[in-house]
Amino acid sequence: MARATALRKSFNKQPAKQSSSFVLILIGLFKLLKALLLISVGIGAIKFLHKDLASTVTHWVQVLHVDPDNRFIHGILLKIFRVTPKQLKELSLGTFFYSALFATEGTGLLLRKHWAEYMTIVTTGTLIPLEIYELARHFTVTKLVVTVINVLIVWYLVARVRSHGKRFSK
Repeated sequence: MARATALRKSFNKQPAKQSSSFVLILIGLFKLLKALLLISVGIGAIKFLHKDLASTVTHWVQVLHVDPDNRFIHGILLKIFRVTPKQLKELSLGTFFYSALFATEGTGLLLRKHWAEYMTIVTTGTLIPLEIYELARHFTVTKLVVTVINVLIVWYLVARVRSHGKRFSK
């Protein structure tokens, strides 16, 4: 009788465990996607390190038939032309550092490691104020979506870690 009750309890917990694992996998994949995007940016910054950035951008503006006098394009071009090799090195180093961080979080979450949940809470949670500052400084829909996703990730993982703690303390 006790065995049947234990089996029933473990069977009833399966769907909740599967759905929480699915969310954990989604978060892990999101972190790995961010890592891949940052690696691409870092490699791009390195490729432009020893090239004439201004001539490359001017070439692509002509190829894409973009009006360089458009105020948005003109502003972007001005920012690009001011980039120094030192800034490109710093950008590539920073993107590689964050990509390693996101890859570690993503891999740990996909492997369902408890340390990865804590690491993701700490790192993502500490970056949220910076994301909100950047959002207030220059609003874009992309920044808003990423910030909201990161807040939801932290909220979900904190709830998950707290529920693990309650289960272990009983």
